[in-house]
Amino acid sequence: MNTMTLWHISGWEFAALALAALLVGFSKTAVSGANTVSLAVFAAVLPARASTGVLLPLLIVGDLLAVATYRRHAHWPTLWRLFPAVAAGVVIGTLFLVWADDGVVRTSIGAILLLMAAVTVWRQRAGADEEPDSVTSRAGRIKARSYGVLGGFTTMVANAGGPVTSMYLLSAGFRKLGFLGTSAFFFLIVNVSKVPFSVGLGLIDGRSLLLDAALAVFVVPGALFGKWAVNRINQRLFEQLVIAATVVGGVQLLLS
Repeated sequence: MNTMTLWHISGWEFAALALAALLVGFSKTAVSGANTVSLAVFAAVLPARASTGVLLPLLIVGDLLAVATYRRHAHWPTLWRLFPAVAAGVVIGTLFLVWADDGVVRTSIGAILLLMAAVTVWRQRAGADEEPDSVTSRAGRIKARSYGVLGGFTTMVANAGGPVTSMYLLSAGFRKLGFLGTSAFFFLIVNVSKVPFSVGLGLIDGRSLLLDAALAVFVVPGALFGKWAVNRINQRLFEQLVIAATVVGGVQLLLS
């Protein structure tokens, strides 16, 4: 893999990656889905495929911080419903990466994110929100499986599963802390499970991990700021920010 090392990145490029790493931490403890902006920054500075391998360990650092912060608010029935479908999506995404070029990946993920945002806004306006326990119904299981496959696919091919999962949790009626606690455990487990696939595809190696080591220190202050900010964001604004971040990420992927 043609990964970049610290010696191949200019000062301005490293500053852009550092800001993106800050946003990774913020997204994990405040506005899930905002890291699609980080994805776009990494893809702009580094080769698109290589950028996914560099970003994954930083996401795991953010996941660990989010779990430490919101572990008591996770809704495990929802997680168990999602995991089998997500596993299928990860396998599909891995096969997709074998032959898809960067342009196809970006266009596919961008279109999916915009579709998920549109569906969520429509459901909210139609008053179709459900309580978290509704995932035990037949309709809830179908929805969980559909979003799970999409989430697994998008997280494997572009580390962009956050917005898809965010749209699912919002549509299922999760409040702010339940949303953050459930997504924290979800992405820690999913992202760790992706590591062997990414190594096998050549997306993670010693050089990419060297860059990760330099950028990981920026994830921590971003997560701390997110923890401070989330208590000052009301539920309606929280949902609007999640949807807005999803739309911005989708548009960036389509236009890049």
